[in-house]
Amino acid sequence: MRQYKWILIIIISCISFSLMAKETQKNKQTTKMEVPMSKDNSDLLKKLTPEQYAVTQQCNTEPPFKNAYWDKKDPGIYVDVVDGTPLFSSTDKYDSGTGWPSFTKPIEEENIKTSVDYDIGYARTELKSKKASSHLGHVFNDGPGPKGERYCINSASLKFIAVADLEKEGYGKYLKLFSKEVIDKSKASKQANSDDVATARSTQKVAILAGGCFWGVEDLLRKVPGIVATDVGYAGGKIDNPLYVQVKTGTTGHAEAVKITYDSTVITYDKILDHFFQLHDPTTLNQQGNDIGTQYRSVIFYTEDQQREVAEKKINEWQKKWKKPIVTQIEKAPKFYPAEDYHQDYLIKNPGGYTCHYYRKF
Repeated sequence: MRQYKWILIIIISCISFSLMAKETQKNKQTTKMEVPMSKDNSDLLKKLTPEQYAVTQQCNTEPPFKNAYWDKKDPGIYVDVVDGTPLFSSTDKYDSGTGWPSFTKPIEEENIKTSVDYDIGYARTELKSKKASSHLGHVFNDGPGPKGERYCINSASLKFIAVADLEKEGYGKYLKLFSKEVIDKSKASKQANSDDVATARSTQKVAILAGGCFWGVEDLLRKVPGIVATDVGYAGGKIDNPLYVQVKTGTTGHAEAVKITYDSTVITYDKILDHFFQLHDPTTLNQQGNDIGTQYRSVIFYTEDQQREVAEKKINEWQKKWKKPIVTQIEKAPKFYPAEDYHQDYLIKNPGGYTCHYYRKF
């Protein structure tokens, strides 16, 4: 009977240990993170997104299947996002089914250092870049390569350099990893894309609008036919290169804004402003829904005098539809500072995420 008692204790301990390990791993995963700024990390915070910082500097793990490179198949190399050290090649990349970028070997073994960690309750071999000491991921003995190794890496730790850009970016020595056919095809594809972009730019114009939390404004405007690109960011403030952790305090003077690139042969600036006055409430001063602060003010930032004239006309038109006075400001477009990557296309990355924007019926 005593023997069965000890067996039962061992089984219960193993189950508890397993659950603790899973919970630890769960807590280490990150999808969106704000990192407090200090003198020691301010430079990296300006250079990296919160997720890149959390992964490379705090050894967090990004979610599987929801990262930049897990299924990327383009030819090129992957470098350390912090200092650009070459780490892996697409020639050694394969689909491991794990949801993270997986490689059979590094480009240069001397660029990576290993150590043992017990973060999830058992020993694993951690990988870091040797020079910048960026956390990359782990290596496991279940890979298909000659050594049977799987280098499981966080996309947030990497920056991709396409074959066509290797020479320009200073990585020309790694062209030897690719066949002439692959190199020629990559360069031809880049040239074709450049030609297409040049043609499109001749009819493209820019509008900058602020109407509360930029997540919701962007999500609705990007669906409008004729709008070819949207970027969220900060405009109208008193400091350069603001970070979200600064803007959200309401003390920098910036408004959360959306930079809209549109095809003027498909949609006019006039029509874009019609969407703008329908999807947010232009009568609430420094507020949209539950979001309160000058960063949520309603502003039309005009990039040319014609836009200013159209904006003035539109305010008069829409004042007849809104019962309360419209408080939307009209200002000459200042420098637009793109927001951190995790804010871009936020509601695409996070379906069902927060928004207070919707189309009103008049």
